[in-house]
Amino acid sequence: METLKRIWGYKDLRGKIIVVVLLLVVARIIAHIPLPGFNAGQLESFFNQNQIFGLLNMFSGGTMSKFSIALMGVGPYITASIVFQLLGMIVPRLEEMQKEGEAGRNKINQWTRLLTVPLAIVQGYSMLYLLRSQGIIPAWTVLSLIIMLVSITAGTLVLMWLGELITERGIGNGVSMIITVGILAGLPQQIRNTASLLTVASTAKIIELIIFAAVFVAIVAFIVIITEGQRNVPVSYARRSRGHQSYSSLDTFLPIKVNTAGVIPIIFAMSLMVIPGVAARFFQTAASAWLAHAATITSNLFKNNLFYGICYFVLVVLFTYFYTYVVFKPDQIAENLQKQGGFIPGIRPGTETIGYLGNIITRITLTSSLFLGIIAVLPFIMQAATNINTLVIGGTGILIVVSVVIDTIKQLQAQMTMHTYENY
Repeated sequence: METLKRIWGYKDLRGKIIVVVLLLVVARIIAHIPLPGFNAGQLESFFNQNQIFGLLNMFSGGTMSKFSIALMGVGPYITASIVFQLLGMIVPRLEEMQKEGEAGRNKINQWTRLLTVPLAIVQGYSMLYLLRSQGIIPAWTVLSLIIMLVSITAGTLVLMWLGELITERGIGNGVSMIITVGILAGLPQQIRNTASLLTVASTAKIIELIIFAAVFVAIVAFIVIITEGQRNVPVSYARRSRGHQSYSSLDTFLPIKVNTAGVIPIIFAMSLMVIPGVAARFFQTAASAWLAHAATITSNLFKNNLFYGICYFVLVVLFTYFYTYVVFKPDQIAENLQKQGGFIPGIRPGTETIGYLGNIITRITLTSSLFLGIIAVLPFIMQAATNINTLVIGGTGILIVVSVVIDTIKQLQAQMTMHTYENY
């Protein structure tokens, strides 16, 4: 409470917190404005019965299950950001712009916003088509389709704008906070449904709920440990002379995060896992008998939780290695150390340093890939172990919430530290 009083006592911090709260309230209001003409019962059942679409609904902040005007949430913006991040590793011009500082980043951010528009249209149409094929929304006219797509795209752009405002004028990453609030918004309903079980609960059911709560706490602790975990590689800077002054050598360390890839590998894997199921649903009504039969087999196969969970786990592990190697570049780090006169004790600069850092990141990534794989398939494991379907431990959701909370706390601490120095 003392810390909260200190935070509230600083006028600028108080203003930033108020801005964040107000903008998040606006984002939740937008998430509850529905598009017309849909079957709410069928829509809720569809997202409850499909794990992968439930995960997509989570990333949208619950806007999909409500058939909101922001149907796709900030998903298209996240996709556009990932596309440009990957292109920056491939296209030399984009890589140069990333190194140009704020001007280059602003240009890439502008292109990201522009790419968000067509992605929102394409993803919005795909979701509308899927929901129509399930009988959740009726057949549309050209005019009604245009109105829905314009509304969906506008909703995504407004949420993107609100997220950027939170980042610029508030505290924390705005887009991540919008997703986090959307995840937390679904908790009261799950808790209410679970509490209803206690009215007719048996001793076995109560024990299952206690185990469930204990596992939840353990998972949160595990996620915090992995998220905060890092390998400190010792680095020394040689003794330097400038004019008549001499500077002694400096011993420090190079921090390498255990989970360098963050939640991105799960998003990649989720995107791939959606494709077979959506394609199968599309071709089940095909005129060709063999194609319709193959689509039915594929659809039934992906409804099998064991098969689905194994494929999902493997894809997350593979994408964790892929994205980590895209983000973490040992050759650039070794080059920067050499330019700054730094070296790893006992390791020669150049090729040996690159190999040493490469071996470290390979071993660390094994831990993070298995961690993310387990987090991704956690809902399947918990439902099979406890038989409780009203309260779902979504490992990905917990990972996002914990990461955003930790990042926000660190930013608050940094702001308070600045005020402390100013007082002195």
